[in-house]
Amino acid sequence: MQLHKEGYRIIAWSFLVIVIVNYLLHTRNHIFWLNSIFSIASLILFMLIVYFFRFPKRQVHAKPNEVIAPVDGKVVVIEEVFEPEFFKDQRLQISIFMSPLNVHATRYPVGGKVIYSKYYKGKHLVAWHPKSSELNERTTIVVDNPVIGPVMFRQIAGAVARRIENYSKVGDVVEQGADAGFIKFGSRVDVFLPLNTEVDVVIGDKTRGGETIIAEVIIDKSKV
Repeated sequence: MQLHKEGYRIIAWSFLVIVIVNYLLHTRNHIFWLNSIFSIASLILFMLIVYFFRFPKRQVHAKPNEVIAPVDGKVVVIEEVFEPEFFKDQRLQISIFMSPLNVHATRYPVGGKVIYSKYYKGKHLVAWHPKSSELNERTTIVVDNPVIGPVMFRQIAGAVARRIENYSKVGDVVEQGADAGFIKFGSRVDVFLPLNTEVDVVIGDKTRGGETIIAEVIIDKSKV
């Protein structure tokens, strides 16, 4: 199983702490059943930590005008909204919620040039709260795709998430499906698309980051 680089340090420190605590417990406490229970529990905890930072390889199979899911999770919002931060006009918003058991790596929904990348401190409302996209800790990234134009996606911290890693820098040329960052311990990602978009998912659909086609932007076929 491939691991995300954001997990290397946490996994190493977790392993060290668990080994030390188990060693001290076994040398100072001679109650066998209690030691065994603690050892099993700490092993399960360590396996969950490792599992959280998994980073499976994904193959992108998308047409030039198709948008892929940036994360694993469940589609919770599909609606037309006014986007006030960058576009300042009406956009189609598709939001994907991630539970703590989902892969938490964020992938670029489209390829192109990063033209906007900004971090905001904020609250930690539950990720499905209607105002979490505007009030929570978040990062906003806009990628200008040569076929469909600029596409925005927003990493949003939830009630549990306390750290967002964003690798996007203005001027970067990125590939669709490439590693864009990581949200630690549960959150959601919003994608903002042009109104001339056909949505390929419905509320409740499960997505696989880097693979699931979530939308197709309708454009002049001569540009594809």
